[in-house]
Amino acid sequence: MSNFSDKFMEISGKIGSQRHLVAIRDSFISMMPITMAGSVAVLLNVFLRDIPTNMGWTGFAEVMQPIIDINGYVYFGTISVMALFFAFAFGYNLSVMHKVNPLAGGLISFASFIATIPQSITVSTALENVSSDKIAILKEIGLNVVTADGASSIEASQWGAIALSYAGATGLFTALVIGFLSTFVYATLTKRNITIKLPETVPPAVNKAFAAIIPGTAAIYVSAIVAYVAFTATGLALGDLVSTYIQKPLMGLSQGIGSVIFLTFLVQLFWFFGLHGHNVLAPVMDGIYGVALNENTAAYEATKNVSELPWDWTRGSFDAYAQMGGSGVTLALLIAIFIFSKREEHKTIAKLSAPMGVFNINEPVIFGMPIVLNPTFVIPWLIVPPVCAAIGYIATATGLIPPVFLAVPWITPPGLYAYLATGGSFMAGLVSIFNLFVAFLIWTPFVISANKIKPGE
Repeated sequence: MSNFSDKFMEISGKIGSQRHLVAIRDSFISMMPITMAGSVAVLLNVFLRDIPTNMGWTGFAEVMQPIIDINGYVYFGTISVMALFFAFAFGYNLSVMHKVNPLAGGLISFASFIATIPQSITVSTALENVSSDKIAILKEIGLNVVTADGASSIEASQWGAIALSYAGATGLFTALVIGFLSTFVYATLTKRNITIKLPETVPPAVNKAFAAIIPGTAAIYVSAIVAYVAFTATGLALGDLVSTYIQKPLMGLSQGIGSVIFLTFLVQLFWFFGLHGHNVLAPVMDGIYGVALNENTAAYEATKNVSELPWDWTRGSFDAYAQMGGSGVTLALLIAIFIFSKREEHKTIAKLSAPMGVFNINEPVIFGMPIVLNPTFVIPWLIVPPVCAAIGYIATATGLIPPVFLAVPWITPPGLYAYLATGGSFMAGLVSIFNLFVAFLIWTPFVISANKIKPGE
């Protein structure tokens, strides 16, 4: 056990400290204020507009319209363009990793990502009951009229527009790829001193700005050339290629119940050896399931219909159904200790941990019991969250509860978290509480068994 523990911690430690993965993790974490603000805006509109409208209280929604509009502004400035924020944050953190000017690195990554977005958008409006003579007149005055399958429509193109389909959650993978590329070029040229050097008497801010001109220009040009070649060769924007051949396949694989259970198990396994499972696996948890959460948010904002959300399982689903009280569903463990434990040290730890456990903070339990490297509790620790995740997944996949589509602060108590994250689904809250009960049933025999073990054994 000791040899296995040492080897596992060595390997997992290398994974958790890998510089590029740390940069991805830190970039997603740094966007938390942005995603949280956008989710709050959508959640408020659920209660101010969607639920009242579905109940026939249209008058209430009309009175609340100014607040609803303000929430729309907040959403537009946050989640709908979050790939832009990520491009800057990722370039910044990568530059910190490479020990070059991080502010310039963030701006260069941001500009490089913008350079890959299509420079024009086309809007199409259907023409109904319009005669062929009128269509001919529309064409004569310069409008682009397209006829297909007997139906006609007017198409208008606008140069200089940034489509939200590229700047929102769907663009995160493209921002990731371009961030890697542009920051690598910028950092490499900077480290090789391919820069403009000014006298030492020049203010530091000016010196840093001039030093980034050549590497930054090269990085942006490389990104633009890649986007141009991709479009010329395939007829698709770089963002569409990344989304079609990288992002969607990865996210599709993540949606299987096997993937959800396996990832939940890995989080617990890392924690058992004293490593923060969520931090170690953050590139997957945030890079794939976090994107799914934000795409669900965007889909709901566009359709106002939870049945049209693209992804069943998102980043918030883990917290809603498999992390009540923290990793291991330790809130259930505390309840079992209060009822069945005869060990005073366990009861003392439970009393101290309960107020924090309600808000999903369970480090006192993990390191105080301890759970880490404790063979007495290893079985429930490893199996409880996967079981709860499977229940939540099945309930979501069968349509019993809607998918999680809103980011909620992780300190939100169990039940309430699922209720808010699903836009006010009481059934989702009940599934979360049911999972807490299931976890209690699994933890209880091991708590009773621990009574037979003398302290210190």
